[in-house]
Amino acid sequence: MFKNERQIQIEWGDCDAADIVFFPRYFAFFDASTGALFEAMGYTLRHVRDELKDVGFPMVDIRSQFFKPSKYGDKVVIKSEILQVGRASFGVRHQLFNGDDLAVECLEKRVWACHDESGALKAKAIPDDIRARMLNEN
Repeated sequence: MFKNERQIQIEWGDCDAADIVFFPRYFAFFDASTGALFEAMGYTLRHVRDELKDVGFPMVDIRSQFFKPSKYGDKVVIKSEILQVGRASFGVRHQLFNGDDLAVECLEKRVWACHDESGALKAKAIPDDIRARMLNEN
């Protein structure tokens, strides 16, 4: 399955009064990491929207475990990988490492989506070329 890795630095605005990352910020990190995963596959959200005329891949389920806090100034690495691919849905695992330690693990379930004729959001089969890239090890 496809994998990607990126490094970020924890900023002042990511932290709470205890000087640790405020937990909702992790979900923003992971959402951006899913976007980076697709960009590494060669598919930007702009391509998905403008060329394919699809909405993108909204979140339908998310679960996280927090093992070690991260603080302002820490440089962390987020490793992201596609876990499984269904007809219209797929899973992503993000692992945030602070140094050698796994600090947070997050599992996402996302659905490929488009608008139907009435404008309502609905699931759609993942395009074949994107599905093939998701399944490809890099």
